[in-house]
Amino acid sequence: MAGHSKWANIQHRKGKQDAIRAKLFSRLSKEITVAAKMGDPDPDKNPRLRLAVKEAKSNSVPKDVIERAIKKSIAGEGDDYEEIRYEGYGPGGVAVLVEAMTDNRNRTASNVRSTFSKNGGNLGETGSVAFMFDRKGEVTYPLSVGSADDVMMAAIEAGAEDVETDDEAHYIYCADSDLNDVSTALEGQLGESTSTKLIWKPQTSTELDLEGMQKLMKLIEALEEDDDVQRVTANFEASDEVMAQL
Repeated sequence: MAGHSKWANIQHRKGKQDAIRAKLFSRLSKEITVAAKMGDPDPDKNPRLRLAVKEAKSNSVPKDVIERAIKKSIAGEGDDYEEIRYEGYGPGGVAVLVEAMTDNRNRTASNVRSTFSKNGGNLGETGSVAFMFDRKGEVTYPLSVGSADDVMMAAIEAGAEDVETDDEAHYIYCADSDLNDVSTALEGQLGESTSTKLIWKPQTSTELDLEGMQKLMKLIEALEEDDDVQRVTANFEASDEVMAQL
C-alpha cells in the first residue's frame, strides 16, 4: 500500500469522520478562495480555480459553500494567504512533504517543526526531500467505470502518462500542467471522476512495519490537525498484513 494515494482511505477506516469532513471542507474552501483571488473568479477562465471547484464537488462540498468561497475572493474578504511547503523525515526515515497556506509564516513554521519533533520526525531544509517526489496530476475513478485495460486506453487517448489500478480504484497520472485538459478529456469518456488534484508522487517508497506505521500515522494526523496545513504526503509503503492489523 503506497502512501501517496491511500492516506484518505486509512483515515476513513480510522473514523472521526465529522472532524475529518469539517477539516476537508475548510481546506478546499480556502483553496477555492486563494485560487479565485490569484486569478479570475470565473472557473472557466481560471484553470486552478476550475480544478479546486472540481475537487470540492468530488468531495461532496455543498454548492453554496463553493459559491461563498468564490464570493469572498470577489469581495476581497478573508486573509491573504501565503503558500509554503515544508519538508522533513518521519519515523523510519519516511520522506514527508507538508503543504500549507498561512497568514503567519512564523506561527506555521513553529507549529510544523514542533509537530515533527514531538512525533519522532525531523523538519529539514527546503529541498531536503522534494527531489524524491514528482509533481503530477492525479485523476481517480472507481473500478465500476471499466477494466484496467479500458481505463488505460481512455487515459492514453486523453494524454495521460500512466495508470495504476488496485482493489479500490483506478489512478490516472499526467504532467501537472496537463491536469485540466486530461481530466476534461477523461470526463468525456469515463464520466465524472471521484478525485482530480495535483499531488506529489513518490519516486521510491520506504516500507514500514506495524510500529513504524503507527508512529507515522500519528505524525501525519497531528500535522493535518493544524488549520494551516492543506495536505501531507509521505513515501511510505506497508504490506497488506500490516494494514490489516491497523
